[in-house]
Amino acid sequence: MASAWWPCLALALFSSLAASFGPRRIPRLGKRSLPEGLVDGIEVYSTKINSKVTSRFAHNVITTRAVNHAEEAKEIFFDAELPKTGFITNFTLTIDGVTYPGNIKEKEVAKKQYEKAVSQGKTAGLVKASGRKLEKFTVSVNVAAGSKVTFELTYEELLKRNKGKYEMYLKIQPKQLVKHFEIDVHIFEPQGISTLDAEASFITNDLLGSALTKSFSGQKGHVSFKPSLDQQRSCPTCTDSLLNGDFTVTYDVNRESPGDVQIVNGYFVHFFAPQGLPVVPKNVVFVIDVSGSMSGRKIQQTRDALLKILEDVKKDDYLNFILFSGYVTTWKDQLVQATPENLQEAKTFVKSIRDQGSTNINDALLRAIHMLNKAQEEHRVPERSTSIIIMLTDGDANTGESRPEKIRENVRNAIEGKFSLYNLGFGRNLDYSFLESMALENQGLARRIYEDSDADLQLQGFYEEVANPLLTSVKVEYPDNAIQDLTQNSYQHFYDGSEIVVAGRLVDEDMNNFKADVKGHGALSDLVYTKEVDVKEAEKALKEQDYIFGNFIERLWAYLTIEQLLEKRKNAQSEEKENLTAQALDLSLKYHFVTPLTSMVVTKPEDNENQMAFADKPGEDAEVRYQPPQNPYYYVDGDPHFIIQVPEKDDAICFNIDEDPGTVLSLIQDPVTGLSVNGQIIGDKRDSSNSNTRKTYFGKLGITNAQMDFRIEVTTEKITLWNGVVPTTLSWLDTVTVTQDGLSVTINRKKNMVISFGRGVTFVVVLHRVWKKHDFLGFYVVDSHRMSAQTHGLLGQFFHPFDFEVSDVHPGSDPTKPDAIMVVKNHQLTVTRGSQKDYRKDTSVGMKVNCWFVHNNGEGLIDGVHTDYIVSNLL
Repeated sequence: MASAWWPCLALALFSSLAASFGPRRIPRLGKRSLPEGLVDGIEVYSTKINSKVTSRFAHNVITTRAVNHAEEAKEIFFDAELPKTGFITNFTLTIDGVTYPGNIKEKEVAKKQYEKAVSQGKTAGLVKASGRKLEKFTVSVNVAAGSKVTFELTYEELLKRNKGKYEMYLKIQPKQLVKHFEIDVHIFEPQGISTLDAEASFITNDLLGSALTKSFSGQKGHVSFKPSLDQQRSCPTCTDSLLNGDFTVTYDVNRESPGDVQIVNGYFVHFFAPQGLPVVPKNVVFVIDVSGSMSGRKIQQTRDALLKILEDVKKDDYLNFILFSGYVTTWKDQLVQATPENLQEAKTFVKSIRDQGSTNINDALLRAIHMLNKAQEEHRVPERSTSIIIMLTDGDANTGESRPEKIRENVRNAIEGKFSLYNLGFGRNLDYSFLESMALENQGLARRIYEDSDADLQLQGFYEEVANPLLTSVKVEYPDNAIQDLTQNSYQHFYDGSEIVVAGRLVDEDMNNFKADVKGHGALSDLVYTKEVDVKEAEKALKEQDYIFGNFIERLWAYLTIEQLLEKRKNAQSEEKENLTAQALDLSLKYHFVTPLTSMVVTKPEDNENQMAFADKPGEDAEVRYQPPQNPYYYVDGDPHFIIQVPEKDDAICFNIDEDPGTVLSLIQDPVTGLSVNGQIIGDKRDSSNSNTRKTYFGKLGITNAQMDFRIEVTTEKITLWNGVVPTTLSWLDTVTVTQDGLSVTINRKKNMVISFGRGVTFVVVLHRVWKKHDFLGFYVVDSHRMSAQTHGLLGQFFHPFDFEVSDVHPGSDPTKPDAIMVVKNHQLTVTRGSQKDYRKDTSVGMKVNCWFVHNNGEGLIDGVHTDYIVSNLL
């Protein structure tokens, strides 16, 4: 059986093809004429995304049809990315007219089914991952020659208003021409649509204009994107597709009144977004991580973002900056008003920010809280102002109080619910759940800032969301005897361009009316918005729209309730957490939502046996930190043991180098790329003076990239990086990533560090902590394919292919370790079967690696003799 990736497209999702199956023309087979642009014999002849958006709640159905033109069965993959805020509600496979549905089950139940299927040797699985806005869904099925298959995926989400608009985000990448390709979006908004737009990043406006239609009138809007085959071509004679990029639909609604209540079948939703209010002054303390891990592009992007933010600060705002590394420094002793003179001084300060030292989150936040409390107590800030803290960090606390639970307790007790904390996590090498929990319990939120060229724009974008508070201490109230099962109805802030959404259930569906009050503190006075709701009129208005999908407000209520229960669950303990989990699980199962508590199980036909596929919903916590590849080819660790894995032989060769402590050996030297790695030997602290029993290890490593003018010195105590002549010192207590063009250095606290020079050169350094004996380092080459053929050194010489033969295996002096004859590099050597350890996963126990040991400092295996590799300097 062969396999192929089958491309698909979805609203707010995309598909991708495996690199080995890029689009290409398939030759004719016999007299049969095949469609152009097939991918490994698979034709996707139809992809349609049908979306109905009613009162911000989107119901999306993606239907993709394909046929296997090959003369053998193919494994076809449906590969899509959904918005993180979406819940899958259904998935079906239809093969030759037979439909195989998906079923939502409790995650633990589904997990047991999964494990059972795997234990029985059945194919069972679903690829899942999480990115900025999207998370991946993948499932596969075997399709016989000549057979057709249809994949249909349904998901729902509540579109949230941000910066004055609702957005549906589409990532498109079908990777082949699709005969019938269409995105069809129908929007119904009872308040009336005020603006509607759609755009694509991958197509010129001239081509887009003829393939795209968009219109709106009154309460209805419509967007259709239907490119012909010729419009999909990357060039007039090409058979590959140019559909590769972002497609977005944005809209907003009329706001003749600040609030709108809609009712269907006893459930209601209340939208609230007042306009024209003056902005409430802000008191903002920016708490910025300047530890060593922020060096390079991160600190530059942070400076750029802060300079842009300072241009948008209002004159009535008050601000200050707190920088933290191993210690805490402030720009000013107290908050200052954003006068032109102070803003200019602030810009000068921001331009001077430099990275240094470790990470003391606790003291920095407590300093910020004290500063805001003092400003309010001493009336240094406007009485009708609101206070917020915005913290940016890229690592975990490792100086001062470093226990996450204790930091959370300290911050919670200091803030006492008086203002909001927003935590921005820069990159992936940090405890995001800690930042999120701490923000949520202090009336704020957490946001991940992705390490990319636009990180500064991400930072600016977040600030723009919170830059203009119009109301504080917002409370949405209803009569106690009229409403039940209410979603969140109190908010610390209402920000300009956003929207508050509250949903619930009517106690009595036959009631005629009820009153809704929204109360909040404005910049000048307290405000109360009252809306009298006529239940029958509100229901009648929506029931007239026959194309609206069923009980959408009830599903909207369930969606919001589950989302908020899951958020509360993050900070709950014991019995409360169990109750919240049970409530969210019951609703997920009742309304058929794939949430973090449920999974979708798809039973599919395959080789006449039932096969399983499982859909889980990952979140930010699913974004695992980088782990080194599993199988190094070359490494040195221990006494020092050099291990050369030869995958072609499914075997390994090892040797030791015995030299005095202080000796520096060349491990890798590449004159073409400019990369070199040297290691300095240290002795075992417990060894006697007898050199015959002395154990030695590597205690220092020097890594140099001459072309980049970049150097790294790694010891068992610290890591020092030089970019030119400027040093940056990091600790093994850090969990940090340092990046710049063509370089990434990641330290995993007290475990290892990963150094990558672009794609194709990756090293891992393992830290060994051995109490009262010695600390030492292990060095692993996990990727070397971009290094040149001229690479040399004790490890580097083996980057090039070489062969060896082992024969005449016979008992040696140790009955457990046989000897043999090895022919390698035109030398005939006596070698001994033994084993060494790979310590990357467990520095105390290690993983056993069998190898043939070459005696006498690798004589006959290494080029020349071992003393040829002694160098004078580490760097």
